[in-house]
Amino acid sequence: MTPPSKAAIRQTILSLCVSLGYFGIGLVRGFSAPAIPSIKDTIPELLPDLHIEAWVSSVPPLGAFFGSLITAVLMHRLGRKFSVLLAAPIWVVSWTFIALAQRWEIIMIGRALSGIAVGITLPSAQIYVSECSDPKIRGVLASFPSISMSLGIVFSYVIGSFLPWRQQAWFACAVAVVQFFAILYLPESPVWLKSKKKIPEADVSAEWLVLSGFTTTADQVNQVKLYKSYSFRALCRRTVLLPLAVGLTLLMIQQLSGIDAVIFFTVEIFRSAGSSINGNIATIIVGLVQLLSNFASLFVVDRFGRKPLLIISGALMSISMTSMGFAFNLTDSGNHNYGFLPLMSLIVFMIGFSVGFGCIPFLLMGEIFPTKQRSILSSFAGSFNLLIMFLVIFTYHPLQRAITTAGTFWAYAVMCICGVLFVIFLVPETKGRDLESITQLFEKKTHSRKVSAISSGTDNKHGVDNLAVVITTSDVNLAHPDGVPPVSKT
Repeated sequence: MTPPSKAAIRQTILSLCVSLGYFGIGLVRGFSAPAIPSIKDTIPELLPDLHIEAWVSSVPPLGAFFGSLITAVLMHRLGRKFSVLLAAPIWVVSWTFIALAQRWEIIMIGRALSGIAVGITLPSAQIYVSECSDPKIRGVLASFPSISMSLGIVFSYVIGSFLPWRQQAWFACAVAVVQFFAILYLPESPVWLKSKKKIPEADVSAEWLVLSGFTTTADQVNQVKLYKSYSFRALCRRTVLLPLAVGLTLLMIQQLSGIDAVIFFTVEIFRSAGSSINGNIATIIVGLVQLLSNFASLFVVDRFGRKPLLIISGALMSISMTSMGFAFNLTDSGNHNYGFLPLMSLIVFMIGFSVGFGCIPFLLMGEIFPTKQRSILSSFAGSFNLLIMFLVIFTYHPLQRAITTAGTFWAYAVMCICGVLFVIFLVPETKGRDLESITQLFEKKTHSRKVSAISSGTDNKHGVDNLAVVITTSDVNLAHPDGVPPVSKT
């Protein structure tokens, strides 16, 4: 067996340390499920009514929405590493507020602050890992954050089953402290350093990471200077709009699949379905299945590619949501003789979600977004994702009342099928490609290149040209990845 290379070891260390941020996100997402019953049992006056209880559960996505908005400035001006690092002290403060709270307002402030840290971490950690990984192992390393998030959710469920809510908050606070010191001594992203013209620092960072194919030649740096990356003209280029459209659509489908409705309301779903399985036990089982499935995705994401996994993921999620709809339809008809159908449906759903739509959209954000606009695009995409997450959670019960619970799950199934079709026709395959060649997938093809591609039967291989019919640009030279013609040399 060939021992891992120095590059693989160091890049893996960086990815594991950065993934502690996603572990923290999992702790935030999983906190309310066991903590709210614990608060009501010990200090019920902290949650005086159902309205306040609902806000304590749902306020983190709103805080994350605003946190993600400011991440663009943080990542662009201060770097990927600093953005991930900043979340740790915010989490320390937020969890301390929660652990020491004597009033519900303090808990609410703590939860909102924890959401802001989530919004900062979501895009910056994934971008940081992607930019510090070699193409051949980027898929594996970029899957670590999603696995860490699932692990954090499971830890919240398990720890919350035997620890009071205050001790649960102190545990999360300790994790944030460990996260800070684990990331403090890591190198900054060499891609970001190069974009800031810090060439010596970029070389040192790339050398520590043993990053293959990374160069900081004068021509590359001069090309960066030719164009203002955040101008209106720069943001309206094909190489910006096409990957942004792909990223936003994948993130929208990820949330409209119903994933957070399942995570937030697992106990309620099992009780409403009339299942004989204890809701709390079912929650832990579903969380463990998601964790194991995310771990399994490590071994397939770089072997089978992004598109096949997304297609399989969407198909499995659609089948499982359809099955859940039938379970509730049987319940509404007074038939409860369907055994383990709800549990098996959610297990299949979590497996499907974890191997594809759970991690690959975030991985693609770090691959297809152009370097100069990656900060602002990732921040915008993260905010969009969090807003859709909040809407899915907020609309779950209204949809139940409007189209029944069975109809709600069937609607999620339809969205999953739409996701499969989108991936088949419009999502590029990025497996094994370096970041610069991925950007070239979204360039405007010249006539000669199209003729050549058609003759070789590969014109639509990467699923990008179809999307160009939807998004067009005008009066801009798009033949160059930076949106400007190359400088002629004499």
